[in-house]
This record gives sequence, structure tokens and C-alpha cells, in this order.
Amino acid sequence: MAISLRIYEENPNPREIEKAVEILRKGGLIIYPTDTVYGLGCDITNIKALERVAKIKGVKLEKSNFSFVCSDLSNLSDYVKQIDTSVFKILKRALPGPYTFILPGSKSLPNPFKKRKTVGIRVPDNNIALDIVRQLGNPIISTSIHDEDAVLEYTTDPELILEKWDNLVDLVIDGGYGDNQASTVIDLSEREPVVVREGKGDLEIF
Repeated sequence: MAISLRIYEENPNPREIEKAVEILRKGGLIIYPTDTVYGLGCDITNIKALERVAKIKGVKLEKSNFSFVCSDLSNLSDYVKQIDTSVFKILKRALPGPYTFILPGSKSLPNPFKKRKTVGIRVPDNNIALDIVRQLGNPIISTSIHDEDAVLEYTTDPELILEKWDNLVDLVIDGGYGDNQASTVIDLSEREPVVVREGKGDLEIF
């Protein structure tokens, strides 16, 4: 049975954020709000939790396309190869925001992702998500809970999300109604921006 936790995005309660962080540190899975759809996440350093997420999504962990959700760009060098100034300027301009950027992965990626040539980086414009990652001290792995075959409300209404995911995760954060549009995915691994998926977010900034 998942715990349900109401957190207000405008001014997240630090005690509630700490409860979410504690669950992550113990290897738990959380569903949390972003600036797009609700996401399923876990601590990037916990292998068992990563494997649980992969199993739920029906993919092999090594071949998964999970995003790394960061609180800012300060620890980008831990996961991404050195990028040039023009690429960094794009990231600074767009983040925090509803974008996932595909960047060249570094050699210091966590073990399950060592063979990855690229990595998806997210810095969502949502105080709940940012506070959780900041307090945890490292990124969380994240994947959208959007199900193409499900009724649309499953991605927007926290109560319906709890009903559906109750036996699969440890915590569902109710941060209010979510969006039903996923992030825009931009590939910057070859320097010139390539739109992989158009979702929420203005493409004019590129």
C-alpha cells in the first residue's frame, strides 16, 4: 500500500519533503509532480530501486531511457561529457523547464548505465521535484507514468494515480492536478538541437 502525501507546490513543507527523501533513501519508489506529467522516480544510486522501476516499465535496466532529474546544472559534469559553451547556454536558457535534453554521457555514469552513450537530463520547473532532489543530494531516475492505453485522468488526477499505482510504489505525492502533456525532448548530443519529441514547452527558444 502506497502512502499518499499532499504537498503544495507554491511552498513545499520541508518536513513532507524529508518524508519523501527518506523513502527514496530506503530504496522506495515515488510518484511525484513535475512541470509536465506525473513521474515515477527512485534514487539514482539504489540498484534495487532502479530494477523495480525497470520491471514496472517492462524494460531492461541497461537499455532503459529513464531521465536523470537534477535540481540544477551544478553536477552536470558527473553524468555528462564536457559540453561546449553554446550547448550550455541553451540549457541555462531553457532550465528549469518542461524539457528533457539528451546529452553525451560521461564515463562516471552509475553502473547500470555505464554503456550509455547519451543521457537524458531534466530540471523540472516544479518546487516539489526540485526540493526532493536537492535534499536527497543526487538526481533521481524518472520516467513518465503516462500510459497510452489509459484514461487521460490517470496522469493528471492524484487520487486516480494512487488507485492505479497503490500496490506498485511506496509513495504518491499529491501536488495537485498534473499536466497531460509530456516534456519536449531535445537531442543536443551532436551540438545542433534536434527535436526528438514535441511536448510542453516553447520551441522558439532554440
